[in-house]
Amino acid sequence: MPVKAFRGPTHMRHIHLDDGLRLRFPARSEDFDQGVEIGMVAVLMDQGMREFSRWISRGNLGQVEAIAKQMGYHTVEGSGDGEWVDLTFRHGLAKSKPSLRLVHSAG
Repeated sequence: MPVKAFRGPTHMRHIHLDDGLRLRFPARSEDFDQGVEIGMVAVLMDQGMREFSRWISRGNLGQVEAIAKQMGYHTVEGSGDGEWVDLTFRHGLAKSKPSLRLVHSAG
């Protein structure tokens, strides 16, 4: 599990890019951090990735899920805690309706 956040005296939050790769922005607000987090997820969805996972702050969960739905993704929550959730995004993997055909009975 990647290190998800560090809240030291400067209150910098690490933003998860990929396994082992994080960003942080000194002296920026939580709103800024959440905007970067949303932007990164939107870029991955725009690239058409069929499935990917990211650590998302719970404060961003509703907005991230709304964007995912608009872009044809559904989300599955994995492990997490009170502040973070490991969210998996899947595109086009939802079960589709079966195609039906008319069969005439012999009788």
